[in-house]
Amino acid sequence: MAILFTLIHIIVCFFLIVVVLLQSGKAADLAGAFGGMGSQTAFGPRGSATLLSKATTVAAAIFMITSLTLAILATRGAASSGSVLERQKAPAGQKSSAPAAPQNKAPATVPQPAPTNK
Repeated sequence: MAILFTLIHIIVCFFLIVVVLLQSGKAADLAGAFGGMGSQTAFGPRGSATLLSKATTVAAAIFMITSLTLAILATRGAASSGSVLERQKAPAGQKSSAPAAPQNKAPATVPQPAPTNK
């Protein structure tokens, strides 16, 4: 199942890249380069939706759905290691359920510098 969604996701990715690169910009004329809107509307010129813009919308929706599906499938297959609260150490005032391991550490010695005669 995950392989099928991965293949669909990869195909949609390539399709989305191609469709976006084929579109021309909204302000592709010379006035758009300098911030001019080319029209007196509030948000710039708005034409009818072309076939490429509709294909982009559909491909983006499919991309999001397959991304969420793959994320859910990945978390279902992962082994659960418990919650963060279960892994938290007990406070110092409370005894933990597991016995503490003995610590056999030798005291750290700091080497002294050799005496120098001046």
